[in-house]
Amino acid sequence: MHALRHAVHGAYKTTMEAVTPIRSSSAFASEGVLTPEEFVAAGDALTRACPTWTWTTGQGARARTYLPREKQYLTTRRVPCARRARDVEAYAGAEEALTGEDEGWIATGAGGRSDGATMEAIPDLGAMTLEADAEDDAEDEYEDEDDDAVVLPTATAIAKEAAGANGERDDENIVKTRTYDVSITYDKYYQTPRVWLNGYDENRLVLKPSKTLEDISADHAQKTVTIDPHPHTGVPSASIHPCKHASVMKKLVNSARAQSGEAPSVDSYMFVFLKFIASVVPTIEYDYTL
Repeated sequence: MHALRHAVHGAYKTTMEAVTPIRSSSAFASEGVLTPEEFVAAGDALTRACPTWTWTTGQGARARTYLPREKQYLTTRRVPCARRARDVEAYAGAEEALTGEDEGWIATGAGGRSDGATMEAIPDLGAMTLEADAEDDAEDEYEDEDDDAVVLPTATAIAKEAAGANGERDDENIVKTRTYDVSITYDKYYQTPRVWLNGYDENRLVLKPSKTLEDISADHAQKTVTIDPHPHTGVPSASIHPCKHASVMKKLVNSARAQSGEAPSVDSYMFVFLKFIASVVPTIEYDYTL
């Protein structure tokens, strides 16, 4: 039944996208949505701050005419994913369920990420201060903890330890992990970014999209993640459904405005968006540090 509903909605969405005019007026602050121009501006800000993210050119008929051909979607490749979501959730502790219009989304404990941030802890958007040194602060806090406290290492730390203090690079010392290509497209129907995941197993073989669910927060895997053809490649990919993106982003924007007294800049949108998405995929260590 779920598959049937998804198929019907997909057909309806495709039809509506064909007849719905492209948004031309900004509603970033009031509704949490973006125009195509704002999507490009937010993407440019991300690529400037995080060189691991790059723009990808559209191909043939799949290219969207309302976006520059050389800036169709954002991509970051071979992102490490050392642990499964169930292991991170067991470590992260209790999750906070969102209510109201965001019901069905879960604010996790940031999946045990070293920055320790949750959706409610996102700092001032207007001042563009998404704390680049949050990881250092978290590490200082851990050093003050009891020696018996357990802190799970990141994928990078695991790899460094395996390599050994003498800098050996032998294959025997390399820790194999899953990796992901993560892409962000503009969804014309929902007028928000949409995240797509294509995984590779420890042997660099393509991961079945259904296996990707192992790396997604349990509640989100059952409610907000679907398997669809990527709009620019046609490859079946796990996608975080954007039906709630606008309402969540609106909530975060309003929170930032209340704290700073100023309307946030659209350039900060992608950083906050990716921090929010981190609660859905707590094990995929992509960069969103401003």
